[in-house]
Amino acid sequence: MPEPFLVLGESLVDVVASADGAAVERPGGSPANVAVALARLGAGVALATALGADPRGVAVTRHLQASGVVLAEGSTMLERTSVAIAEVDREGSASYTFEIDPRLVVPTPSAARLHLHTGSIAAVLEPGATAIVEALRAHRPWATLSYDINARPAVTGTGAALRAGVERVAALADLVKASDEDLAVVYPGLELQAAAERLLDVGAGVVVVTRGGEGAVCLTRRHAVTVPGVPTAVADTIGAGDAFCAALLDGLAGHGLLGREGAGPSAAPPAVWESVVARANAAAAITVSRPGADPPTAAELASVLAASGPSRTASYPPATAVRAK
Repeated sequence: MPEPFLVLGESLVDVVASADGAAVERPGGSPANVAVALARLGAGVALATALGADPRGVAVTRHLQASGVVLAEGSTMLERTSVAIAEVDREGSASYTFEIDPRLVVPTPSAARLHLHTGSIAAVLEPGATAIVEALRAHRPWATLSYDINARPAVTGTGAALRAGVERVAALADLVKASDEDLAVVYPGLELQAAAERLLDVGAGVVVVTRGGEGAVCLTRRHAVTVPGVPTAVADTIGAGDAFCAALLDGLAGHGLLGREGAGPSAAPPAVWESVVARANAAAAITVSRPGADPPTAAELASVLAASGPSRTASYPPATAVRAK
């Protein structure tokens, strides 16, 4: 029987160059990181991606399998595995350049899937982008859908073409996750809430925006909820948003809000968003506290949540664009 979660998107190797000039290679790619983070939280997850049979591809495959991710048949399809060169500054923030092949294996639709997640580079670069849109449409009768924008202007570019690609995928998604930096790239000049509301207007069911150490904001057409971040020392920011996204999805599944048989993420009341976003913030905090994309296990996440106590939230009335359609 297929795994309940399917993640679709790129896998690659992060070549991490630190401020002191040292370089380390680690498996990465936003969708692959989300799949690993979901598996570490105990979810059954398959990843449909594209890798080479080269040493880097073998290393990524072993990393995925060690965390319990099932690699979709046909994913080893490239001549060479894609690479992201990540430069980490002294504050731990990472910037990227890429050598990427945007092809993807096309997953077989299955009514047994609970949820399909996608995002990042493959969602807006052809030919992967078309494969992703087709997969989302094919799975929509049975599975809920999520999209992490994870903008990478060094490879995807900026401007109208990027915005159109993002909105094409967002229009199909029950949940869109974005960082404040993503929204600044896709919608330059718009305030954070206005940019998030634009995604709601094109069809996204819910938009969750991360703001680094300041926490996250969840916007639906009925309400908005802010949840503060979890203070932590930062090793680097690699994989933090992916860990956040995985914990968010895992939390929604725990509330019965994924899959077409449930009410869906947009039906969650503010108290549920408070809970799942606080959990996602904690997962991101654990990830930034250690080098590379190294998301927490369920036990590690539970320990941090128990130590942090109840979160503080603030709800505010929806703005005019957050309206019933």
